[in-house]
Amino acid sequence: MSASVLAPSAPAASGLGPAGASLAADPLAGGLALGIYEKALRGPAPVTPRQWRDFLAQVAQGGFSFLDLSIDESPEREARLEWSAEQWRAVRRAAEDAGVMIGGICLSIHRRIAPGSADPATRQRAREVMAQGLRACHEVGAPVLQIAGYYCFYEEPGPDSARWYAELLADSVPLAARLGVVMGIENVDGVGVTSITRAMELVEQIDSPFLQVYPDLGNIAEQGLDPDVEVPAGRGHMVAMHAKDVRRGEPRRVEMGTGIVDWDRSFALLAHQGWAGRLMIEMWNDDAPDSVARCAAARAFIEERARAAGISIVGPEAA
Repeated sequence: MSASVLAPSAPAASGLGPAGASLAADPLAGGLALGIYEKALRGPAPVTPRQWRDFLAQVAQGGFSFLDLSIDESPEREARLEWSAEQWRAVRRAAEDAGVMIGGICLSIHRRIAPGSADPATRQRAREVMAQGLRACHEVGAPVLQIAGYYCFYEEPGPDSARWYAELLADSVPLAARLGVVMGIENVDGVGVTSITRAMELVEQIDSPFLQVYPDLGNIAEQGLDPDVEVPAGRGHMVAMHAKDVRRGEPRRVEMGTGIVDWDRSFALLAHQGWAGRLMIEMWNDDAPDSVARCAAARAFIEERARAAGISIVGPEAA
């Protein structure tokens, strides 16, 4: 189980491990590993091993420890659902060659192939997509499959949408357990599982170590929720985390540090519960030529705010 799920209950120490050992000297020391979202980097979605090697080089260039991949509605990323085990293992080898990790896969395709759809055929396809996503994580070596909290993004939710969504999560647990992949529910913008509080209701209802929460700090602010309520609600169950800046009604493409997220309070709350794990900076740079520089600037901002709260950052070489 991820260290972020089994986070210690004590507040984070100021750079010291057991018996006063420095973080550098203690291989089990706490802290955050910082990653970046695939869509923040420059270039089309990679396919060949060489394309993956070139693409993944940007992760290290930006000073990140890991990359989170996406399987979304675009034809090139949706096609990954049909990839062979060898295709995924080639990505894994490319990441190893680049000296970075694949932190997880965001199964965003469930926005269109909705678990809570009124159409039975769509719900059945959503089940197949979940199985494909779990197997993709297993083959690429990613420990976490992020499940967006949308019941049915392109439909008006019906009286059974939330139930169908929950049933898919529960039905997915046996395969996740056999493959050793943890599913993390993301609190989303819009309608559905819009809070960590609601995500935790599902975690407690289904009651499996292979279903946890994957909080998005930006979406807490975008929904107008209180981090003093939401961040503690996930204690002991936050398998990884998203960091992005937002404004009300603008859940994407807000420059880090210019939005409404209360970073100081959010990191203070994480420090209080001793949270350690993988924090992925979520950005959409739309293939801008300075994408890596933008990512590095966002990383520097997050590092500064985390360290100000007493949370250590574990560099790529030690993550």
